[in-house]
Amino acid sequence: MSISNWKIAAKTVLPIALGLAGAFSSFAQDGRLPAGSINIDFPGDSPLVLLKSADESHASARGAALAIDLHLALTLRNIGPDGIRGLVLRVVSQEAALGGKGSVSLTSLNVPTGESFPVHIDMQLMRPSQPAAGPLVEVTLDGVLFQSLAFYGPNRLGSQRTLTAAEMEAGRDRQYFKSVLERGGPEALRREVLTSLTRQAARPQLDVRVSRGHSVTSAALGPEHSEQFAFLEFPDSPVEPVDGRAQVAFNQARQPRIQVRNRSTEPVRYVEVRWLVKDANGHEYVAAKLPVSVPEGIAPGQTVGDTEETSLEFRCNNQPVAIGGARGFVSQVQFSSGKVWVPARRDFETALGSGTLRDVLPPSAEEERLTNLYRRNGLDTLLRELKKY
Repeated sequence: MSISNWKIAAKTVLPIALGLAGAFSSFAQDGRLPAGSINIDFPGDSPLVLLKSADESHASARGAALAIDLHLALTLRNIGPDGIRGLVLRVVSQEAALGGKGSVSLTSLNVPTGESFPVHIDMQLMRPSQPAAGPLVEVTLDGVLFQSLAFYGPNRLGSQRTLTAAEMEAGRDRQYFKSVLERGGPEALRREVLTSLTRQAARPQLDVRVSRGHSVTSAALGPEHSEQFAFLEFPDSPVEPVDGRAQVAFNQARQPRIQVRNRSTEPVRYVEVRWLVKDANGHEYVAAKLPVSVPEGIAPGQTVGDTEETSLEFRCNNQPVAIGGARGFVSQVQFSSGKVWVPARRDFETALGSGTLRDVLPPSAEEERLTNLYRRNGLDTLLRELKKY
């Protein structure tokens, strides 16, 4: 499909939409999307331009709805002033419909100015089958993060925070592997990567089902009690967890309440606390990430609390995990300036029972990417990748 089929001029939207209206009735079974069904719209001052695209998307009728199986392969070029580290695309078929919106997030990019790179969009979207003006799917740019950590975009999905946090973690973990290489050479790096892969394979997995809104604990779970969190303290964390508790019955926790204090000198706009839960045998698992609602921000020295109307149910290997204790730690902070704090790698050496926090936590997306690169392609490929940064 040519670029002209993707970019629909304002004066031609209505005629094309009328043509699409007749096409709705043809989706009794799987069929290719008609030309003009997808609109990729980047602003005029965007640091990205679309070079080419390939479309293998299909749609089918599902009762009164239309299911769109989106399969797009895009080639974008960085025409901005700096290298790109991450981006988020917003994909919408219907704003109000359940399943009508999605997004694509790419992190750990290394795209210098003038270079092109691929982006794949693979997802299913739903929309009412009634015809409406405009294309079936809109793809827009929500945010781009540059190497300098400058940000571009409307940020409707909170992309600035998520991309910045991912890049902070990526830079931290790349630097760690590079320091291992500098101190001990390629064989030391190999040993460290193998240790990481072993730890990833052995990490205990917990299935967590989250229900929003008020819920009532079943009497079959036994009596409910208030469980207070213990907290892990990181010396350089700008936010200190003060109090945390939840209503616990067997393998369910309800209404988690978190209280934190800003001990930095800057206002804070976002705080994320990560839960760990312990089972009856003393094994610990990562349970959930809980954002602390701070719509007005947290001033330096201020303490705020937040109670979520949320219920969490914990299972492992499809068996319920009785909650024998809970801990928490601050895993992410965003300041009002847009800067983001994430824990240092040394913080993950905090002792937990017979192991450390690192043994329980999943690897960052970058550590997983680098170790998988070694696993698939070997040490030389990993060495070349680290030299790019």
